[in-house]
Amino acid sequence: HLENVVAGSACLVPFKDVPYDLEVLKEDAMGDLNKLAKAASEVNGGLGVYAMASTLGSLEALLEFLKTSKIPVSAVNIGPIHKKDVIKASIMHEFKPEYATILAFDVPLTKEGELQAKESQVKVFTAEIIYHLFDQFTKYMADVRLEQQAKAATTAVYPAICKVSSPDHVWCRGGGGDPILLGLAVQEGTLKKGTPLCVERRGQKDPETGLQAYLDIGRVVSMEPEKGKQVDVLKAGKSAAVKIDAVTSIQYGRQFDHTYPLYARVTRRSIDAIKEFFKEDLSKDDWALLLKLKKQYGVI
Repeated sequence: HLENVVAGSACLVPFKDVPYDLEVLKEDAMGDLNKLAKAASEVNGGLGVYAMASTLGSLEALLEFLKTSKIPVSAVNIGPIHKKDVIKASIMHEFKPEYATILAFDVPLTKEGELQAKESQVKVFTAEIIYHLFDQFTKYMADVRLEQQAKAATTAVYPAICKVSSPDHVWCRGGGGDPILLGLAVQEGTLKKGTPLCVERRGQKDPETGLQAYLDIGRVVSMEPEKGKQVDVLKAGKSAAVKIDAVTSIQYGRQFDHTYPLYARVTRRSIDAIKEFFKEDLSKDDWALLLKLKKQYGVI
């Protein structure tokens, strides 16, 4: 009956002449593993990868390495990766899908475990050297991050304030479904392709916030600092011919003109996307401008 013995666990030998409860002894024998599992899940609030190793000592070493590497762990186990382990790891799909992952040190993946992993969309990384696990998981998380950023790109709005460079630099006024094409100079922040822009409704207050009301005019479609040269990003101090996919009813010269600043329209959702996926892209000045616009719009 040694096939299910956990290497490194306690060995308890009951005396024949001393009464004992077999279930209590089983709990005592699994005590060390249960303590590790409890400690791992409590540290990270139950969110993290599923860690596995061949022995109790190996698991302790793996957990210490993951802790040092700042990789959170939700649960642990010892031995080959079975179907039940994959099912437990798949729970993370409900909370943080990227953590629906098994990091296994020096243990094999069983056939049933492999089939379940495909069905449950659980990533399984195995290695005989701990550092290799780290390399695999780090690359995986980098790929996940890029995928998340790509999905969040249309939601995230970088802060920007622009002005019409000149009344003479208006080549298409919009209205009736036509785009707006004009010269814009970025005064503050970063103007990006896809940025939704708005202007003040002068003399009007927002009925919900009591603050200055704003009119959405459309999203930036393209930017050309030079003829024939398009860019996706325009920093403060730069100018370009900017094409805006305008709201049908919006027309330059009717609702706004060259005296109106154009603001990036930030929302609670766009700010959350910036914080979660693009915060490293923003400078201190960008963050200050984002806070300014947040207060300007009354975003909670």
